[in-house]
Amino acid sequence: MKIVLASGSASRLAILRAAGVEPVMHPANIDEEQLLTKLADAPAQEQVMALSVAKAEHIQREYPNDIVIGCDSMLLLDGQLQGKPLTVETTIARWKHQRGKTGALITGHCIVAPGNIQRVVEAAWTSITFAQVSDADIEAYAHTGEPLQCAGAFTLEALGGWFIDRIEGDPSNVLGLSLPLLRKSLYRFGYNVSDFWIH
Repeated sequence: MKIVLASGSASRLAILRAAGVEPVMHPANIDEEQLLTKLADAPAQEQVMALSVAKAEHIQREYPNDIVIGCDSMLLLDGQLQGKPLTVETTIARWKHQRGKTGALITGHCIVAPGNIQRVVEAAWTSITFAQVSDADIEAYAHTGEPLQCAGAFTLEALGGWFIDRIEGDPSNVLGLSLPLLRKSLYRFGYNVSDFWIH
């Protein structure tokens, strides 16, 4: 039995590898914008969880005998959900708005047991306090390209770590996958974490 990650995220892969697991990477090709448009009036947590469910369900059919994990992360700031900025200009604008503020990084998880007999659908929240970053550093960071594909326009584990003053909650969640939530899910399914370690 394997752990299958319905994602192409290098950060999620790194989390699992550092935790002793070599997952199968199989990114789910879903229309995120269409789904978010349908759920525009839903609470932030529901929107993020819906994305994770769609990803897991899309991939689970191909891996019926494995653990499938669908995740999606977004930043909730000033009551607005923010995904990946995608462009340098959007990244700069976001950082000028979010510096000095505190937001919540929400990661929706859908973890499906073999045979689709059980699933856990939950969101993990981590509070992020952004530093008072200079305009020059914001522009330099945006031009590295690092934050363009990251929810909230930042990374914690790389260059973006310079610009985060404080986190409260699960640090692995900020990287895109909550190890505590995954551990509890595996226990609920009747497995041990160590069952999936590389030997």
